Amino acid sequence: MVAIDINCDMGESFGNYSMGRDVEVMPYITSANVAGGFHAGDPHVMRETVALAEEHGVGIGAHPGLPDMMGFGRRKMDATPREVRDYVVYQLGALTGFAERAGAEVQHVKPHGAMYSMLSESEDHARAVMEAILDVDPNLVYLATDMNIYEIAEEYDELDAVFEGYVDLDYRADRTLIVEKEMTATDPELAADRAVSIANRGEVESVDGTTIDVPADSLCIHGDSPNSVEVLETIHERFEEEGIELKRLDELVASSARS
Repeated sequence: MVAIDINCDMGESFGNYSMGRDVEVMPYITSANVAGGFHAGDPHVMRETVALAEEHGVGIGAHPGLPDMMGFGRRKMDATPREVRDYVVYQLGALTGFAERAGAEVQHVKPHGAMYSMLSESEDHARAVMEAILDVDPNLVYLATDMNIYEIAEEYDELDAVFEGYVDLDYRADRTLIVEKEMTATDPELAADRAVSIANRGEVESVDGTTIDVPADSLCIHGDSPNSVEVLETIHERFEEEGIELKRLDELVASSARS
């Protein structure tokens, strides 16, 4: 049976600011990327998000970003690889503390926004993040959107890496994503078609009609999209029809290791 993970960015509220639809979305996903307090999130939101994930049996992952709440971690910063490594260790350590307090474990790491872009553009920064993960826990999974970063992660024998695809964003023919400034509603049936295509065939259609390879074992859904719950419900229905199983990242990696 084909199995795949669904991940979503979570815990991005902070103070009086409410972001995303965590409570509504959490029942439909298998892995949660939890903000570490730099681009979004705060200690109280981290605690609540970890508890919500545990309640629904969702795998917990760190979603580290650059220290830029005003720009939501999406603005470039002139940070050295050493500094980025420290940022990741710091945020991963904070989330690990809350996870341990709840009797849970952190399973993966997925960089956010401009930090992710830095990794895509600089091998030194990408390696700094891999080394930060290994500094804290070599059993963690690296969740990669960019194939170049994924291939760098694959060079580390002690680090498991999983490639992810997107169904609520469009792809260009070169496999880069088209990211708009604001999330708009996604056609649930189109998203479900893409999800099934990636799960079964590792491919998706780009905006110009070209079929491109997206060999993903995890699908990212944006929880702040206006109709994210409807999209997730439709994907679940289609997966049930197609016999596609949902598994957390740690379960997928464990299954792969056994095979």
